[in-house]
Amino acid sequence: MKIFAYILVAIITSCYFFPFEFTFLSGVNTKLILAAVGLPFLFFNMLQMKGIILSKELTFASLIAVLFSLIGFYSTDYNNTTDYAYATYIISMWVWFSAAYFTCTLISLTHGYISVKLIVNYLAIICVFQCVIALMINFNSTVKFFVDSYFVSGDVKFMDEAERLYGIGALLDVAGGRFSVVLMFIAVLISTDRDIRNNPWTLSFYILSFFLISVIGNMIARTTSLGMLLGIIYILLKSQLISLNIRSSSMRLWKVLLGWALLLLTFTTFLYNSNLDARELMRFAFEGFFNWVETGKWETHSTDVLKDMWIFPDNLKTWIIGDGYFNNPISGGFYMSTDVGYLRFIFYCGLIGLIVFCFYFIYLSFSMASRFPYFRDAFFMLLIIVFAIWAKVSTDMFLVYALFLSISTPYFLEHYYKNDINLE
Repeated sequence: MKIFAYILVAIITSCYFFPFEFTFLSGVNTKLILAAVGLPFLFFNMLQMKGIILSKELTFASLIAVLFSLIGFYSTDYNNTTDYAYATYIISMWVWFSAAYFTCTLISLTHGYISVKLIVNYLAIICVFQCVIALMINFNSTVKFFVDSYFVSGDVKFMDEAERLYGIGALLDVAGGRFSVVLMFIAVLISTDRDIRNNPWTLSFYILSFFLISVIGNMIARTTSLGMLLGIIYILLKSQLISLNIRSSSMRLWKVLLGWALLLLTFTTFLYNSNLDARELMRFAFEGFFNWVETGKWETHSTDVLKDMWIFPDNLKTWIIGDGYFNNPISGGFYMSTDVGYLRFIFYCGLIGLIVFCFYFIYLSFSMASRFPYFRDAFFMLLIIVFAIWAKVSTDMFLVYALFLSISTPYFLEHYYKNDINLE
């Protein structure tokens, strides 16, 4: 029964982290369903805590979100548009928070406690699952037919034409950004937690998850490389490998890490040389690396396209308050034909809106770093990922913060939360 309960929690967590629609329930994705279920738990716990349910972090973040929404609304009103994509951001924020609250409630009820490490464990497991199911969809027509028949993950026709891998709700840069965050979380845990370092089986789970998400995640979206590189750099710095002053616990980490790396490298090399489909997937995943080795230039198709998307406003009004358009009002595509996150925010609500939105994520990272000091490095690197991704797409990473905001509420802190990270 415990195993069944854990699997159910993992499925719910995946429905939260990679939301999708059912084909028989069009227009309602799993995030909205979880949010609707989460509201009664919020009200019930509010009664138990005699009305004290919101943490100071959540309250202040909500105020910033309200300000950002008002700026977006003013931009649409001033420009006489009806594009309310971010004018209703406070609603979007609370939908994510309610869904995250239910997810954390389910985890805590199943395990009897909730912790940062437990959340990372579930995120790692569901990301590995998404990577595996993406390969199964690509190579097994029966699995693909089943998934496409019941789950709406995106534009399947486009994905097939572009020959891109996708999971259940996990596709393109949205998935890549979330894979990046989980890779970074894993890197922080294996670099700082003594209990993980001292248990070769637990350490192997994290390292194997890191490698699988890195390789297959890049096949789904090359944005995954961001978290992979940050994670590797962090492991190198924390293990003091560069200074050659390596602790014994770091030596154990590198033995297991290099052992799995050698094993997986041998296996992937065999696949690359023996299977044409696998070779094409690997060349796509690490296109920049292959181009660098073969031509001496680090470039990909995505970076070439991105170069042409740096289109800046040509008037002061747009720079200050934007044009009130996030999407093209005629074609429905990207406004001004740019998908660069920073530019889309500027065109929508100007530098004023962009600065407030940046401050919103800066506050979230610093407040969570203060609330969970033993995981401080992870929240600072999460902020790096947020700002780095915006150079490519306008992905909203609040859903990651929402999980930690949930467990920082008074109810969870009093009844279920515990710190199970044993720092070196």
